Amino acid sequence: MIYRFGTFRLDTSTYELRSGGDVVAVEPQVLALLRLLIENRHRLVGRDEIIESIWNGRIVSDAAISSRIKSARRAVGDDGATQQVIRTVPKLGLRFVAAVEVERGLEPAPAAPQPGPGDAPPAEGPSLAVLPFAVLGEPGPSAWIAEALPHDLITALSRFRWLFVIARGSSFRFRGPEATLEKVREALKVRYCLSGAVEIDGAAMAVNVELSDTRDGRVLWSEQFQAPLAAVHEIREQVTQAVIGALELQIPFNEARRAQLSAPESLDAWSAYHLGLRHMYRFNQEGTARAAALFEQAIALEAGFARAHAGLSFAQFETAFLSFTDDAARAAALARRTAEAALERDALDPFCNLVMGRAFWLTGELEASLPWLERAVRLNPNYAQAKYSRGWSETMLGAADAGRASADAALSLSPLDPLAYGMLGVKAMSHMVTGDPAQAAEWGEQAARAPGAHPLIEMIAAVGHTMNGDEARAAAWAASARRRNPKLRAADFLQAFPFREAATRRRIAEALRRLQMPS
Repeated sequence: MIYRFGTFRLDTSTYELRSGGDVVAVEPQVLALLRLLIENRHRLVGRDEIIESIWNGRIVSDAAISSRIKSARRAVGDDGATQQVIRTVPKLGLRFVAAVEVERGLEPAPAAPQPGPGDAPPAEGPSLAVLPFAVLGEPGPSAWIAEALPHDLITALSRFRWLFVIARGSSFRFRGPEATLEKVREALKVRYCLSGAVEIDGAAMAVNVELSDTRDGRVLWSEQFQAPLAAVHEIREQVTQAVIGALELQIPFNEARRAQLSAPESLDAWSAYHLGLRHMYRFNQEGTARAAALFEQAIALEAGFARAHAGLSFAQFETAFLSFTDDAARAAALARRTAEAALERDALDPFCNLVMGRAFWLTGELEASLPWLERAVRLNPNYAQAKYSRGWSETMLGAADAGRASADAALSLSPLDPLAYGMLGVKAMSHMVTGDPAQAAEWGEQAARAPGAHPLIEMIAAVGHTMNGDEARAAAWAASARRRNPKLRAADFLQAFPFREAATRRRIAEALRRLQMPS
């Protein structure tokens, strides 16, 4: 069904909102709210009905409901003052009041409910964690296949909108015999777990894959794949297709049926790329340099490998953003150039779009970053890092509520992500924008205590506590940040976090002055 109103077109078969032919970036729950209101435009829709339809009757806060309504209005060019599209009847509900034209079309099979910001995996819908595969026998130079295969599975499966897939950053924390189904279910709140083992014997390999129900530990499906080591890419496709069949789920979007990563033919380039990812996510100078070298090695072996170029862009971004070099301008230029090279090779890869968006951060072009980050989310709705990055840009631009919602969505998708400190930091900074120092201090504290937090994150906590009047906590975090980076200045913080609103920048600059940060 297609609903037209004003310049907008809501297509329920593709689940897209368009304006003048362009896709409007909208969260799934916001789209569901718009559809609910449009299909019931002849009457008032009450709060309880909204909760039942959008949240399946779960208890949610008034703030969450208000956030979705505000986002829906913003998506269709409306606001709470004019209410030309969505009208609020105080204490009763909402009504869609714009004129609507209806076009009938073919409806696809209904998809499972989509997770929204702050939601856990849906209780009734399918949710999956893919664990790193075990290596049987003596680990050799090809042992990295045990991580590369499940990583590619996560990427492929995450493109299916009906499947809630936990991000690599969280699921890859469960390794070895201690990674029991009970622990995976308790930590990640998933119903299914995909695990496996890789055995390499000379030029041959065997891959065993097992799908389990985490509620009772039953093995629902298992399969073994055998092939020459050189045919690892064919095995990857076979495993992906077999998992989809085992889950017995209907694919709602035909173009997603054969979704898979673009990858090089060379196993060596592929291995170098995955080794680079492991070093990249350490977020320290030594790890970033090692990651960059591995990505360059992968590019030398396979120049058309888009994700290797994207990985190199990410490493150059880290180098500039975290001041791992005295020539940050050169690192920023390299981050942009290698992101462009990645997009030239695969414009539809979410990771390539992500690094392009992040590259614009380094030059303060926040408005230019958003289309790339929103595109990354559209290409992969379960991409936690893209949602977090979009939230960062939104917050810097002053859209604090949208930024906080994006950070919540990222944390929901990947609660144990290596970038969780950044997601928590966005929440803290969003409260700085709205002038809520208590919340800014609370979330800043959580961000600074999260694993992997770097000195700039500690300074978020210091600024938050300063705004909240807790001088002792503020001084402690500032001192820790300066111990870890003696060269850290107030200007570095303001450059790394280029808040667009002048009032917000003044409040933060005053907090940095009170912390006696060198200018």
